[in-house]
Amino acid sequence: MNVVDIRSTAAELPDAWRSLLLGQVGSTGVKVLRMDGRPLPPESHDTAEALLVVDGTLRLTADGTEVEVHAGEMYIVDASVEHAVLPDSRGTLVIVEHISDPA
Repeated sequence: MNVVDIRSTAAELPDAWRSLLLGQVGSTGVKVLRMDGRPLPPESHDTAEALLVVDGTLRLTADGTEVEVHAGEMYIVDASVEHAVLPDSRGTLVIVEHISDPA
């Protein structure tokens, strides 16, 4: 088992909002990314995803409702729910989601 420093890994990513797959268990992937305050357009997925804020705050709309997720909190986006990142989301985010084609 390898230890991953999530905050350092996210800080070293060359681009914000570009996730890095840290590992996977079966068809579930664990990704990390750095949030830099920019908004992202709406999206939805065929499967649910868990959004875990390691530090900072994630601001999003999910199914038309505004949500703030703070450090140490997690938000589950259900399958097919449209969600978008709002301005001023900053910090480190871990995403746990289904990988459609596991390696």
